[in-house]
Amino acid sequence: MFDMIPFRRNNGMVKKGSGFDDFFNTFLGDDFFSPILANSGSFKVDLKEDENNYTIVADLPGIKKEDISLEYENNYLVVSAKRDDTVEDKNDNYVRRERTYGEFKRSFYIDNVDENSVDASFSDGVLRVTLPKKDKGIQKKRIDIH
Repeated sequence: MFDMIPFRRNNGMVKKGSGFDDFFNTFLGDDFFSPILANSGSFKVDLKEDENNYTIVADLPGIKKEDISLEYENNYLVVSAKRDDTVEDKNDNYVRRERTYGEFKRSFYIDNVDENSVDASFSDGVLRVTLPKKDKGIQKKRIDIH
């Protein structure tokens, strides 16, 4: 009878360092997708709501306060930022450079905001925007499905 070999990625049949394995790990590995994901034009945001306010907390590490722009128009809050870490220095011999220029922009539809009382602060790479509600304590009504 024939010996049965279970199918596993590393079952000893294909040795590490083979041409096909090296192709996927080198050309299409994590390094292939990291620039795409790093420059996707997005950043992580938490959006909270309580009785009186909406609060947005955004992670913007490595970005200066002067390079952040906030706009509220037509019920949309637009957060945009720029990062420019490109420095022209021909004397350094970099093996790898991952810090580059990038622009980030996100918009959020937030209705019922008192535009004149919006407050924003930026500290340690974290942007916090507080948007007070116009009509505080709006009652929610449950809708029955027939």
